[in-house]
Amino acid sequence: MWAKPVTLSGTHVSLAPLTQAHAGDLAEASADGNLSALWYTTIPAPADVPAEIDRRLALQEAGSMVPFAILDTSGRAVGMTTYMNIDHANQRLEIGSTWYRKSVQRSGLNTECKFLMLRHAFEGLDAIAVEFRTHVINHQSRRAIERLGAKPDGILRAHMRMANGTIRDTAVYSITASDWPTVQAHLTFQMQKHQG
Repeated sequence: MWAKPVTLSGTHVSLAPLTQAHAGDLAEASADGNLSALWYTTIPAPADVPAEIDRRLALQEAGSMVPFAILDTSGRAVGMTTYMNIDHANQRLEIGSTWYRKSVQRSGLNTECKFLMLRHAFEGLDAIAVEFRTHVINHQSRRAIERLGAKPDGILRAHMRMANGTIRDTAVYSITASDWPTVQAHLTFQMQKHQG
């Protein structure tokens, strides 16, 4: 396997391989802001968190996902993220299925989390590209992806069926290996600015 479970540590956030030990914190995180009510994204309801952890771990076993718990400085799980749709042969992956409890959104955790994941992908795994996808109408997510420095690849029309029966158009973005030095400098500056 090219991409494997790993722990990534930063100043304000760390990413640990996801386990059922994180279920209690993540159920509480999901309840913070009633995140599962957002129809245009998929965040488990508090009671469904253990099943979602099992689903992600099954995809890890199959080789298509590496799931993480996002931990704050106290070690409390405040969200989930993954390397997903992993193409081991071409050394390409997507960062996605990411969500954070409401109280830490827009706190700078996402920038550092993505920085750690991108650095590991490009410098640890020698990835050729990292992709991001979101619902075309999820403007908060799209702005966050664009703030990272990812470039738009296009819109996949009628890409997937949502749980409520609607059809999702998916906005696709990517950062390539040649983009990484500029993106790295940008994210480093953003993290320093946020701390200042």
